[in-house]
Amino acid sequence: MNATQYLFEKTARLDKDFVLGNKETISYSSLYEQSSKMATYLSEKFGSQKNILLVSNNNRFFLVCYLGIMLSGNVCVPLNPSIEIGNFHYIAEKSEFVLCFLEKRLEKKLILPVIQTVTDTEYLDLIINERQYLNNDTFDSNLPAQIIFTSGSTGKQKGVVLSHKNIIVNTNSIIKYLKLSQEDIIEVVLPFFYCYGLSLLHTHLRVGGSMVLNNTFIFLGTVLNDIIKYKCTGFAGVPSHFQILLRKSESFKKGKFPTLRYVTQAGGKLHNTFISEFIRCFPDIKFYVMYGQTEATARLSYLKPDELNDKLGSIGHGIPDVQLKVVNETGQQIQAGNIGEIIAKGDNIMLGYYKDAESTKKTLKDGWLYTGDVGTVDSDGYIYLTARKKEIIKVAGRRISPKEIEEVLVSFPDVVDCTIDAIDDDITGEAIKATIVLKENAKQIVTADVLKSFCGEKLDHHKIPQTIEFAKGMKINSAGKKVKAT
Repeated sequence: MNATQYLFEKTARLDKDFVLGNKETISYSSLYEQSSKMATYLSEKFGSQKNILLVSNNNRFFLVCYLGIMLSGNVCVPLNPSIEIGNFHYIAEKSEFVLCFLEKRLEKKLILPVIQTVTDTEYLDLIINERQYLNNDTFDSNLPAQIIFTSGSTGKQKGVVLSHKNIIVNTNSIIKYLKLSQEDIIEVVLPFFYCYGLSLLHTHLRVGGSMVLNNTFIFLGTVLNDIIKYKCTGFAGVPSHFQILLRKSESFKKGKFPTLRYVTQAGGKLHNTFISEFIRCFPDIKFYVMYGQTEATARLSYLKPDELNDKLGSIGHGIPDVQLKVVNETGQQIQAGNIGEIIAKGDNIMLGYYKDAESTKKTLKDGWLYTGDVGTVDSDGYIYLTARKKEIIKVAGRRISPKEIEEVLVSFPDVVDCTIDAIDDDITGEAIKATIVLKENAKQIVTADVLKSFCGEKLDHHKIPQTIEFAKGMKINSAGKKVKAT
């Protein structure tokens, strides 16, 4: 089955709005009609299995083009509207795309002299006279549906190729463990060029729920107002979202959100301090800790909300239809308490990296995705994320996980965020540097010596940062993820 066919299978004629909000809305029937007409246009003009770029914020334009591209059997390549010119041209050249959908405001920035473009001011006129697309019941779900480009270790963007089957299977799994239904309304601050954001789109479209699109998380008041005004039942965020809400927004911690039944967190490890703080403030809101990768379509594991107290810090078990295990360097499953690499298996695992057989071979082995994440397991089989392989710091031969030090420093009441990096040291090889973001209204004078003393009470001597610097704010990218120095 085609992924778009699957998403609309039970909802194409639903008599309700899929997108709610002040700026724009769109009903299920209108979204299906416009996406279907777009699919007809693309199929007749370009055939199938051609790469088509989509550069847009979260809006109706994105939805119609995204769903239409996949329904036509072509391959959608969603890109960050804030993409640097160099990266854009690198991806454009590598993907050999035949068409680019982009917002009008980006035309001058992204110079495309040869390839055809369609903007958000033109796309509806383009399809106004088209007939709706005829669904193909024999469609091969193993065909590529999208390519999502992510940063690789070399700095060059790597294209993750995901199939229609990948999307269908992962969407089903997420719906199962979150118990989503037609009654759910999600506040969306995550961009759709990011797999976590796309998973919100897929799941709510499939079950017949609704979405409120908010592209301005920086204005926290608009997010909180949306949740109340539109009676949102869910909110999804990356660690920085929860850190900002809990440490920079008194109105959030003191607020009442009677319809909010759950929140989800993925996109990196949120330190235990913040999770504990959230569940103390909102004991009736279910908090789902999740773990995933673009290479897994979106989601790999989750921890049930009622397990947080006993298993705080764990990423839980594999989601439905996904196998997870932690292995040593020879590929053998580790014993409880040991350290190894997290690997995953399931029909949600990518087809491979686009035009990169070498990286694909290193990452996909015997049907398993080698995540590059280091973890351990407890005696009950719960997995705990330790670090990325490349993040481990070696101080005088001792292997140190930055996350352990960050966890201690963010537990200091006036600290909003902490980033641990390795710096060169003539004696120990590497030394530890901490970059700290403080509350604007810190209740005490916080110095490097104060924080080093605080670390000394909780950490071994060799884990105390030798250097501590203070920053004015967190550096985050367009997906809300924290950007570390390279």
